[in-house]
Amino acid sequence: MAAATLTAPLDVLKTRLQSDFYKTQLASSRTARGIPPLSQLSAGRTALLHIRETFEILFAVPRVEGWRALFKGLGPNLIGVVPARAINFFAYGNGKRIIANSLNDGKEAAWVHLLAAAQAGIITGTATNPIWLVKTRLQLDKSSAEKAGAGQTSRKYKNALDCTMQTLRQEGVRGLYRGLTASYLGVTESTLQWVLYEQMKKYLANRQQRIIASGREPTTWDETVSWTGKLGAAGSAKFVAALATYPHEVVRTRLRQAPVTVSDSGKPQLKYTGLVQCFKLIWKEEGMVALYGGLVPHMLRVVPSAAIMFGTYEAVLRMLGTDSGL
Repeated sequence: MAAATLTAPLDVLKTRLQSDFYKTQLASSRTARGIPPLSQLSAGRTALLHIRETFEILFAVPRVEGWRALFKGLGPNLIGVVPARAINFFAYGNGKRIIANSLNDGKEAAWVHLLAAAQAGIITGTATNPIWLVKTRLQLDKSSAEKAGAGQTSRKYKNALDCTMQTLRQEGVRGLYRGLTASYLGVTESTLQWVLYEQMKKYLANRQQRIIASGREPTTWDETVSWTGKLGAAGSAKFVAALATYPHEVVRTRLRQAPVTVSDSGKPQLKYTGLVQCFKLIWKEEGMVALYGGLVPHMLRVVPSAAIMFGTYEAVLRMLGTDSGL
């Protein structure tokens, strides 16, 4: 919860950059500056431009919409982060034990970790999808930023409860599960993260055993690795996993966007209707680079958060005199 609160501005910014919230604004800004289309820029220049625009928008949001806009969606985020992490750790730890005992004579292996992480990701995603959908819609809620000079806001949702009720009325229960297919695709991220974390922990344990077996006194570096190794392992695992699977984050956000138009019959019309259709439409309209929108604030947020979360988990279990078995 502490990590979610401290990194809330980055979460809001990441969600908006993943969506088409700033699409027109960024295109106009680039044209005014004489910057060619992103498809004509090198990967290095595109990355630098993305970083520059990220921080420009971060400072512009409180100036245009007020500082509270940087914490939109924090309520459902705080409500969701505890059960989401609890379910994920519970499902992974017990799933790993059951799979190992049932299929591998009680022994752990990389494939055991992979299966346990995959089923934990599916369970967590299914259970918490409505919470993240509400959070996303609140963060993308249109405001006076689009009505310069109007002197008043025009938000669609009053709060998380209002957002939930409007979604149910307009789209039914299924509306709360929009983006679930992309969440299932995102299971690859959590799976890769768990497997990498396990392998890094195994390496650290073997390193410690070699030091003990050698009989030599641990150096300052050895002590540093002993205290910070798992923290670094958690952060590194998250960095690699997030970078490798990031496009699913963008697709998931687009699928969770609220309908912007209504049909003649009064039903909401959705721009993005499915996983494959969403991928194709983003690629067609905005190019491959759009699938990495919001990457900078995302990495700045999730890597330290993962290190804090895993580090705290391991530290508390150590204080309680037990081992995580993770």
